Amino acid sequence: MSGMWCKETGEKYMIVSIKEDLIVVTDSNIIGKIFSEGNKQLDLTSEFYKGEEMDNLVVKELILGIRHIHLTGKESVAIGVEMDLVDASRILYVENIPHAEVVRG
Repeated sequence: MSGMWCKETGEKYMIVSIKEDLIVVTDSNIIGKIFSEGNKQLDLTSEFYKGEEMDNLVVKELILGIRHIHLTGKESVAIGVEMDLVDASRILYVENIPHAEVVRG
C-alpha cells in the first residue's frame, strides 16, 4: 500500500507543505526516509517535507494556484501526471521512488 487511505472518501493522503509560491507534496508512507541510488538521493527527513496530511482532492485544488510544484512518491507524482503537469518521461527515480518538479509559466 502506498500511503494512507481516507476511510470516508477512499482518497489517498499525502503530506503537503506550502511555502509561498511552492507546494511540496509527498506520499505519507515515505516521509522520514532516505533513498539513495548512485549519486542521487532523496532525503525526506528534513523540515522541507514536513506538513499536513491532505487527501488527493484537496491537493489537486491547491496545486491549481501554485507556480512551483515538488512531488515525491507514487501517489503524489501520479497527481502531477494526471493533471498534465508532469511529463512521465522526465520523472526521476531513486530506489524506485518517483520524484518530479514543475515550474509553471
